Amino acid sequence: MTDTREVTCFPFQTRALWVFVWLGAGGASLAAVRVAYWGKLLDVWLGIGLLLTLLGIAGLHGLTLRVRADAYGLHVRTLLRRRSVPWRDIADLRVYVQYGRHQNFRRVSLVRRDGHKRLLPLPVDGRHGHPDFDAELDALRALHRRYGAPESSHLPVISYRTAGRGTTVWLILCVLLLAGAGGAAWSVPGTASYEQEWQAATPCTAETPATERRECLTTLRGVIARTEAGKNKKPSRLYFTDGRPLARLGVSREAALEFQPGDSVELTVWRRDVMEVAGERHVWRKHVPTPGSQAVIAALCALAAGYPGARVMLRLRGRRLPDDEILPSALPFVGALVGTALWLLPFSYRHPAALPVSPGAITWAAAGSLATVGLFAWAWRATRVRTPGAPGAAGAAEASSEEDKEVFLAARFLEHTDYNPHGFGTHIVLGGGPPAVTPHPGPGQFAAQPIPVERLTVRDVRRARGSDGDTVPRSWHIAELDDAGNPVRLAASPADLTRIIRELRAGASAVRLADEPT
Repeated sequence: MTDTREVTCFPFQTRALWVFVWLGAGGASLAAVRVAYWGKLLDVWLGIGLLLTLLGIAGLHGLTLRVRADAYGLHVRTLLRRRSVPWRDIADLRVYVQYGRHQNFRRVSLVRRDGHKRLLPLPVDGRHGHPDFDAELDALRALHRRYGAPESSHLPVISYRTAGRGTTVWLILCVLLLAGAGGAAWSVPGTASYEQEWQAATPCTAETPATERRECLTTLRGVIARTEAGKNKKPSRLYFTDGRPLARLGVSREAALEFQPGDSVELTVWRRDVMEVAGERHVWRKHVPTPGSQAVIAALCALAAGYPGARVMLRLRGRRLPDDEILPSALPFVGALVGTALWLLPFSYRHPAALPVSPGAITWAAAGSLATVGLFAWAWRATRVRTPGAPGAAGAAEASSEEDKEVFLAARFLEHTDYNPHGFGTHIVLGGGPPAVTPHPGPGQFAAQPIPVERLTVRDVRRARGSDGDTVPRSWHIAELDDAGNPVRLAASPADLTRIIRELRAGASAVRLADEPT
């Protein structure tokens, strides 16, 4: 399709869209009849008609979608508007991966010269998507190369792991969690005051004024008529005979199972809330939040906000990288947050309301803070972007005392080849013979496939990209090889990749020397 002068993308499976359109037409007719002849403005059938009308509009919108490319540029047509973008204003056409619950969708992202990005409505690859997505995308990129000037020679793929993914969702989540942490921390003093007042409350006496009875404990008697023990997070309740002293009371499921109909109970009331129900066989007490628990909730929210914050920070650190390069993992920061939680959560529970003054608490906080600083420094270093060096340049002078021993290195060829059929290889074994691909980490060379080193030529070593797939670890590098004219990619950790490339080159040199006439 590289010689195509015009490409038009149509929606796939239009039969279902036509069904929606006809349903919408029927719904609009139903709504019009109900309003015109019956004058029903609030009616179930009118609501059904309006819902079907909206469904029909959505189907009509899908039917009218068109994306056309010609010598001028890209033309996008929807139900209400049309847009055209000349090729000179388009910097690149990329694949944007959208992640669904059961299936991922690939869409085409248009990047303009001014940096603005837009998702094209067509083509879409995924459930009920375009079966010819790759062919149509290749045709669009071919027209872009012919009439425009693309910024990238390869096809960029933007996934959730790449530098070009947006940070809006992570930023909003971080702000919401920090707001929750602030709200929980703000409630700590009030919770502490409430708990102290409850503990200091005394029973009301005959001399207690009516205006002060709200602050003392009032005891009421009642008889349980029936109980209701909820299941699957449904509420549990106690019901009282004749609705006295109240009709019903929400309790725990355990209390609803322990109390029986006919039990005489005493209810303790404080500030118009039932705080305790005491019977012969069971006593239920209302949960009173403590300042320590509120402080722990605040600390948990703040620590949870650290993960989306780390994701945003990693994308800011990688803002100079190409949009399709994979960013380092945020797991080191997760480890730092977990390590911080080990000392911060118990500390927050023990000292919720005020700064510590005892030597033990001060030592606890100081040691924990130093540990947190160390953990985050380690995480910062572990997530730095490592730029690949020249192919096989590093480690050339490494000692070769173990070159005759079998060494299994985690590495994968990303293409199906005769020495990696169906992508079965997970490791490469070095030593004890020519390099080979194996589906296991050893020992032994069971099912090993020898690598034809004489056919392979190293072209480049780069960082992982979104087009390499989501199965390649973030820290691995990719070696682009030439296998007798066919491009092949080899993925491994930087140190292992350097060693494998050195062995491949050494093996190729040995084969060439053996083939030379003496």
